[in-house]
Amino acid sequence: MAEPNNTPWPPSTPVPGSTPRSQSPAPPVPSLTPNATMSTTTTTLPLRSSPIATHTSATRPIVLHIGDPIKYNPKTYAEFSSAFEVIRPSTAERERSEFIVALKERRWGDFSAIFRPFWGTGGEMGRWDAELIDLLPDSVKVFASAGAGFDWADTKLLGEKGIIYCNSGLAAAEAVADFAVVMIISTFRHLPWCMNAATLPFLTSSSSSSSSTPDTSAAATAFQTCHAQATAVSHNPRGHVLGLIGFGNIGQQIAAKLGPGVFGMAIAYHDVIRKPLAVEKQLHAAFHATLDSLLQTSDCVVLCTPASADGKPLITAAALRRMRPGTRFVNIARGSLVDEDALADALEEGIVGAAALDVHADEPRVNRRLIAMAGLEAGNGSGAHPGRVMLTCHNAGGTVETHIGFEELSMRNIMAVLGGGDAITPVNLHFLKART
Repeated sequence: MAEPNNTPWPPSTPVPGSTPRSQSPAPPVPSLTPNATMSTTTTTLPLRSSPIATHTSATRPIVLHIGDPIKYNPKTYAEFSSAFEVIRPSTAERERSEFIVALKERRWGDFSAIFRPFWGTGGEMGRWDAELIDLLPDSVKVFASAGAGFDWADTKLLGEKGIIYCNSGLAAAEAVADFAVVMIISTFRHLPWCMNAATLPFLTSSSSSSSSTPDTSAAATAFQTCHAQATAVSHNPRGHVLGLIGFGNIGQQIAAKLGPGVFGMAIAYHDVIRKPLAVEKQLHAAFHATLDSLLQTSDCVVLCTPASADGKPLITAAALRRMRPGTRFVNIARGSLVDEDALADALEEGIVGAAALDVHADEPRVNRRLIAMAGLEAGNGSGAHPGRVMLTCHNAGGTVETHIGFEELSMRNIMAVLGGGDAITPVNLHFLKART
């Protein structure tokens, strides 16, 4: 799905000219519980409170609120709106042509921040490119948005204009990691095959209106075949190497959920910047300096890193050929990071044994070859079994708790920056430093 619908995915801006990386270690943040005050709660990380700007009613900074009203955190919003003059343009004003007119005529004055608390709305103006960014008043200091993904905004150009862009990927990390665990297990236990064989033939059978189908039916055959044959290709995750491409908030949570002492997987990772030894020790994670090394070592590869700056795929035909035969593959990052036809080739050839994709290159359209591999077809001449691909609808980060966190974290980022403190989850500080 083309942005600006900013659905959850792993955070951070890639360093130019490098493999995408994730922010890590996770930044210290205040509580993201509903309606939290600005006081902090205790977690495994040191926490800080967000400074709150104090102004008279005549001098309060203006915050441009784009998208739907606050839904989950009214107490925090009351604090937020008392510190700032919040202006929320109408839906019609947020359409690109009218939005441009409004910026040119300074309809909302010299606002200091842009606030987008909900990923499903607030993107009516389309991509934040030079056409929009060049029209922003010099007073803008911070752009804080729901969602983890930000390929719909030119964060480099924002940074060069002196605007800190803050995402809310931290709020989605647990939901995405939980979803990834399910997908990883799916590649070991072939859940699409097991689920489809139990339901799909019955639903599509000519006798589907009856309460049951005779044991001699094709539907019953599909059930019995899966029951008998899935065992031969299913494995416990324990003892297998889980290779994580990107080791930020999401990658580290996946490692914690599936590593030694829980599911018993051996954790390996590749990231542009190696994580502190204390993090590696805590998560029993082995660092691989190159992507090739990780691909050649892993039994299951999980993509949890941001989209590349140049928009090119990271998992190409060449990268897939470096995997060991039968390697499993999971993508909960961005569809643009994967050459999906090359992945389909690798599945047909047995290089990849099973895959699970929550994100797709041309959303909402899903690759037809991968759809076919998610069903109950008999496979191909290589002897591949059916139902080797799990496909979902960019759902990984989509929970109520995630959206609560999106709102809370977006407000906290603005409070922090306009209060004279540090942003909590900035993604483009290196572009601001370059400008300085």
